[in-house]
Amino acid sequence: LQTLPLKTGRLVADSPVFEIHRKGGVEALVYLNDFAVGPVLGADQTDFTAPLVFVGYGITAPRLQHDDYAGLDVKGKIVVLLGDRPAHWPTEEGAHYNNRRFKSDLAASHGAVGMVYLQTPRGERVFPFAQTRLFSNSVALDWINADGRGARESVGIQGGALLNMAAAAKLFSEVGTKLDTIYAAMQNNQPLPRMELQLSAHLALKTTRAVQSSANVVGVVAGSDPQLKNEYVVFTAHLDHLGIRPGMMADNLHNGAMDNATGVATLLEMARLVGQMPTKPKRSILFIALTGEEKGLLGSDYFAANPTVPLSSLVACVNLDMPILTYDFSSVVAFGAEHSSLKQATARAAALMGLELVPDPWPEQGIFTRSDHYSFVRQGVPSIYVIPGLGSFNKDEDAAKLSEAFRRQHYHKPSDDMSLPFNWNAAARFAQLNYVLGLEIANSPQRASWNTGDFFGDLFKK
Repeated sequence: LQTLPLKTGRLVADSPVFEIHRKGGVEALVYLNDFAVGPVLGADQTDFTAPLVFVGYGITAPRLQHDDYAGLDVKGKIVVLLGDRPAHWPTEEGAHYNNRRFKSDLAASHGAVGMVYLQTPRGERVFPFAQTRLFSNSVALDWINADGRGARESVGIQGGALLNMAAAAKLFSEVGTKLDTIYAAMQNNQPLPRMELQLSAHLALKTTRAVQSSANVVGVVAGSDPQLKNEYVVFTAHLDHLGIRPGMMADNLHNGAMDNATGVATLLEMARLVGQMPTKPKRSILFIALTGEEKGLLGSDYFAANPTVPLSSLVACVNLDMPILTYDFSSVVAFGAEHSSLKQATARAAALMGLELVPDPWPEQGIFTRSDHYSFVRQGVPSIYVIPGLGSFNKDEDAAKLSEAFRRQHYHKPSDDMSLPFNWNAAARFAQLNYVLGLEIANSPQRASWNTGDFFGDLFKK
């Protein structure tokens, strides 16, 4: 067990205040109608007022010749930014730069004290503002650094809020550029204006805080090669789900059968298969059941920052998260495979199983940056996230339709339970695939490597 020390926080329900201060007076917005906030893990009470500066997307990306902070002074101010990124950017790079942790750290580095995210038309389609009500009572978590701070804490940022599109428009009501003009520029891939908004905002809220702990569960099968056994192939699956959420449906209990008991079961079966081999793989294999994925990749972030073996000895990470096992899959997807030599290893393993390695069917979603393997990417470790593809050996099955049916009807809902139509032959095949893939990586003469000039390999190079 690798124990994580955790900060927790729950928003005091009637405490959030967001006011727009203009020369002509003060306009108070309505919590959960106009704006949403989350708990602040660094303070019991947050209360500050500061001028507002619109910084476009709030991104600096040298490789893409983009800097929203160029020429702006945001020290001591609240940055106002779109919760999005330029649509024409490469999807996965764009997803990295649109990450709120990245944007918050960047704003803090420029001296900002707060952040106001503006909902966009595209954001409203993906996650309607009204759904923030479902999460208003959620507990926020962060693991604690040696200095006592939260690991994701952006030092200097006192708090932030999300405004819906109607409330966001009020910020621009007395400046030369209207919000609709900014949305149009975004839609047409045009540069966004950046400006002082000539007004201030007051943000206040209270947080009930505590300290607790959780744990990753880590197992290892030692390698057989005298030298290569000191290198490790990592397989990960998250062991948490959403718990009980009052006001949802049925018994309110989110069982998480597919997300992610299937991943953990695959991890355990793979560990059993490797553990019973008379001659073990050349490299060692770490099997890690991770906590806190649903709270922001907490367990993987902690392990990758505090590995139980030297970081330099981690040669690759393969992540198992919500493989949908309701159909007789004939193909496999490895998110992120195109960034490293793991694409070749996965293709070889798939071929041995009579499966086809296919490209990401949902590139617009930037899935490569959204699960536990990405914590290892951030530490410079080549990583992939493997799921069944959208082909089926059963000609009477529409795999894409079955996959979409789970995502639409059961994903993050209490109905993700054992009553789902599991295909146990597919489950066995998925475990076998990962076993073969693990041997491919562990027995390869060369350790996994990033492709030359790859964005993520260069960005996180150690």
